[in-house]
Amino acid sequence: MSLKNLQDVFGFEEFKTGQQQVIEKVVQGKSACAIFPTGSGKSLCYQLPALQLQGITLVVSPLLSLMKDQLDFLLSHNISAARLDSSLEREEYNKVLERAKSNHLKILMISVERFKNERFRGQLQRMNVSLMVIDEAHCISEWGHNFRPDYLKLPQYQREFKIPQVLLLTATATQQVVVDMQAKFAIDKDDVVITGFYRENLFLQMQPTPSKNRPHALFAALAKNPDLPSIVYVTLQKTAYEVAEFLKNKGINAHHYHAGMKTDERELIQNQFMQGQINCIVATIAFGMGIDKKDVRCVIHYDLPKSIENYSQEIGRSGRDGKRSLCQILANSDGITVQENFVYGDTPDFKGIQLLLEQIQNSQEPFWETKIITLSNELNIKVLPLKTLLVYLEMRGIIKPKFTYFEEYSFKNCDTDAIINRFQAERRDFIAAIFHNSIKKKLWTYVDIQAIMENYSTDRARIIVALEYFEQQGLLELQAKQSVERFDIVTHNYDAKEVAKELFNVFLKKEQTEVQRIHNMVALFESDACLSKELAHYFGEELNFEKCGHCSHCLTGQANFESENKLTKIETHDFEQLTAEFIHAIGDAFSANNLVKYLCGISTPIFRKYKIRALPYFAYLEKYPYALVKTWVLSHLSLKAHPTSDC
Repeated sequence: MSLKNLQDVFGFEEFKTGQQQVIEKVVQGKSACAIFPTGSGKSLCYQLPALQLQGITLVVSPLLSLMKDQLDFLLSHNISAARLDSSLEREEYNKVLERAKSNHLKILMISVERFKNERFRGQLQRMNVSLMVIDEAHCISEWGHNFRPDYLKLPQYQREFKIPQVLLLTATATQQVVVDMQAKFAIDKDDVVITGFYRENLFLQMQPTPSKNRPHALFAALAKNPDLPSIVYVTLQKTAYEVAEFLKNKGINAHHYHAGMKTDERELIQNQFMQGQINCIVATIAFGMGIDKKDVRCVIHYDLPKSIENYSQEIGRSGRDGKRSLCQILANSDGITVQENFVYGDTPDFKGIQLLLEQIQNSQEPFWETKIITLSNELNIKVLPLKTLLVYLEMRGIIKPKFTYFEEYSFKNCDTDAIINRFQAERRDFIAAIFHNSIKKKLWTYVDIQAIMENYSTDRARIIVALEYFEQQGLLELQAKQSVERFDIVTHNYDAKEVAKELFNVFLKKEQTEVQRIHNMVALFESDACLSKELAHYFGEELNFEKCGHCSHCLTGQANFESENKLTKIETHDFEQLTAEFIHAIGDAFSANNLVKYLCGISTPIFRKYKIRALPYFAYLEKYPYALVKTWVLSHLSLKAHPTSDC
């Protein structure tokens, strides 16, 4: 692709480092991998060649929200692009599919979960896809941060749908992750383009601050230039709200942002920040991925990041215009325990894994159906680890995803007789059966699919197709609820206990890796060397200087993240007093793991059922390391010989 294409279509005067190299590989028909720092123009590596390729460029993301800015950018340059997600009205969804199948789209954006949708998979077979782009491609590696189990199946999808090329995009990948990505997609080493991680305009400042002083230190940093765009990262949703309110009261134009907010509210805040109506966003890691605001002057970590990779991504959102920007850490090692607890909270109990395997094994049908939220509560496994577990079972050849359907359908009350009268003969009888076997309430009519099938010789698929047709024609407003996932059972022939042990050990190994990742991060921050150089070295880039001259180590020396809060010895606490109400409340669902999580303030699905968070000693030991609390709990349980003390 020539410089003229770049100027005529996108209005850019020249390519950024690495872009032209990657684009030429894609246009030549090669699969490639682009590892560029955040804000270095990875998206252009597929946007420009997409205009030349014959078919569609399919862009896969871990979250569709990451694609919003990219899609807006493409549409503003008159490039035929669209996205498929659950927020689309059915009519719009169908229009996007038709444009894709008729080759009237150049770029189609989907989340990785869309591949599990049976209807979409059928439509994809009828599309001419030239290139599959995988955004945040490091998610495919179990050795990387933010591993997403559904990403493991992307190489299989490439083969299944006969997509000739892939392009992997990421900003953060260690050498181990790069090798893993290459192997999974058979990408030649010469087709991996890494432009480096060092950015000379970022001032990396380590200023670990005691918790009580942190709000005022944050205000002092922002008050120097209160009107400049800034992002403050925190760990907890409640902290985002509290810090934003503190800054507002100090006259800073700030707003909180986290994943617990409604989608439209988050989009509004993001848009206001992009347009300069809000100067400061106080956010959890839910904010920032996919946005392209070039003039962010300051990124402050009020709490510790999750990992070196997360830190690199988050500071990469500042100074994309090449101007000097501040990247400051105020957190101290008090945050280590909080970050570790997030990791421990995602490790499922062995008992829950075994119950899942037994449930599948005992199914009398050749398939197995489940509602993820219901199953999460039954097994006491959080939703994300549960989805990971299901992918592991798929990869071990135990189950295979079939499709997802909705258990409940309803439509807003309307003139159903008028719809019936539009049809004749058998079709009229069939449609009458649908409406006559539905249950009318005040505002909505609920479709009783089982009753329709019992009273009229038909199947579920025909009923759903009819309802969807009525909505497409504007005859009624349809609503679908209660998503059910169906899996084919590939084999019943396995030892549930032995497989559960294997999988439990996989989760334990991942747990250890993630905890070590946190400690590696703190070690880097405390390093007695140039921080810019150490950060680049972590990602395999060797810089030819000893000091950058613009990090806190080069200017003021080594940082110390040691906590100033000295905890009393855990043995001084009264075990009986802290645990009696929990043991009574949870009853037969007791396990040592649940007790440790209760004391450390880590919620699990079963805690909602028994209202455990309302008990007086929930999170009482949240400042103590999880491993220490676990050892203390097990020592007391062994003395009591509790029958369910297995961890």
